[in-house]
Amino acid sequence: MSYLIDRRLNGKNKSAVNRQRFLRRYRQHIQRAVQDAVGKRSITDIEQGEKITIPSRDVSEPTLGHGAGGNRGIIHPGNKEFVAGDRIARRGGSGGGGSGEGRASNSGEGVDDFVFQITQEEFLEFMFEDLELPNLVKRQLAGTETFKYRRGGFSSVGTPNQINIVRSLRAAHARRIAMGAPKRRRLRELEAERQQLLQADPLVRDTRRLAEIEEEMIVIQRKLDALPFIDQFDIRYNLNIKEPQPSSKAVMFCLMDVSGSMNQATKDMAKRFFILLYLFLKRNYDHIDVVFIRHHTSAKEVDEEEFFYSRETGGTIVSSALRLMQQIMRDRYPESEWNIYGAQASDGDNWNDDSSVCYELLIKDIMPHLQHYSYVEITPRDHQALWEEYEQVQQLFPDSFAMQQIVEVRDIYPVFRELFRRRTA
Repeated sequence: MSYLIDRRLNGKNKSAVNRQRFLRRYRQHIQRAVQDAVGKRSITDIEQGEKITIPSRDVSEPTLGHGAGGNRGIIHPGNKEFVAGDRIARRGGSGGGGSGEGRASNSGEGVDDFVFQITQEEFLEFMFEDLELPNLVKRQLAGTETFKYRRGGFSSVGTPNQINIVRSLRAAHARRIAMGAPKRRRLRELEAERQQLLQADPLVRDTRRLAEIEEEMIVIQRKLDALPFIDQFDIRYNLNIKEPQPSSKAVMFCLMDVSGSMNQATKDMAKRFFILLYLFLKRNYDHIDVVFIRHHTSAKEVDEEEFFYSRETGGTIVSSALRLMQQIMRDRYPESEWNIYGAQASDGDNWNDDSSVCYELLIKDIMPHLQHYSYVEITPRDHQALWEEYEQVQQLFPDSFAMQQIVEVRDIYPVFRELFRRRTA
């Protein structure tokens, strides 16, 4: 008897399949915990993991038990506190229920809630679930810079970690059948001739021929037993084919008002919104450019560091940012090659008569070339002229222009999800 022993080392992610199954099973608990964590965290630690608590009653497995069976009549004693239909309040903390509340007790037992840690990658996965850039179309393929490996059958050459055990055993079994078939056929023929000789009369039996047959059968059987259970020729490896993955190119313009009317709290909420947008874009799209534009009386294209942390301020002319966006679109991002998106954050204040200029720029020079534009107004006050002009833009472009208002920090994530939620075709 031969044994095949697989001595390959286990991979570092050997339990990844079980973990993914576990995350799918308790998806609702994890989504609720992630949404609560986003509302409580600061933007600096938004990318960290999170501890998820699952009630013990949801973790426990169902069990089957035998009932008493038959018809039974039970008489319970009465009481002075309850009548039929009353609800009895749940009592906790006195029986070791594991909830961490209540007073000490010398009786009872229970099970603590199950707590586990999700990684940074898993936290962002649940955080940005069901979000996408609206109206993304494949205008021009961004070369063949990204590749994806897919199963492409089997090969007789490869590395040990790609061995396919089932295919290798199947090939070995087929080889043993093919190499042993002529010998087994000859063995059957000799056995039939041997039986004929044994059935003959002992006086006329050809003992010399019988001895030759038995000797040949022993030689053939030895050859069959010498066939190796598995040979290097039998080993099969999983073949992975590297194929290019075409991906569409997209650019996101981030416009932020840093004028004097934007106090520090308002600027902080705008920064939080754009950082959330920046994390979302970098995580979900390989070929996407992000253009950062800050503006007060004049607009300037800046890098990520200056966009989020610069303290420059001044008056308010929103059209300066839209003009700069239009110029960059014309010079670097042609509509035929890029999917163009815009996101703007402001407190709604603007210089006199400039709001109408913004309206003209949007409807004539910007919106006809964009896939989607999102405007976020961060103010607890009533809307001003800029909001009213943008409402007219939304009426002209209802599918590609969205507006939302943020009043408090806790509104940032719900507004973000509403702006970039996945829409059905």
